Amino acid sequence: MPSSRNHQEANGIGQIEEQLQQQADAADAVQGGSETDREIADAANRDAHTSLDEIVVKHEA
Repeated sequence: MPSSRNHQEANGIGQIEEQLQQQADAADAVQGGSETDREIADAANRDAHTSLDEIVVKHEA
């Protein structure tokens, strides 16, 4: 059980996000997604590697 309020809130937000994703997936399965929806999902899942990512990785090593 989470010991802090922030931890509890973070868990709640994660659950809400998961439920919303399940609802979106179900709607897509029933209605079929639009080309725009697929393009947005593809863009969101694309690897957006930047020079800042390289700095972070070097710093963590």
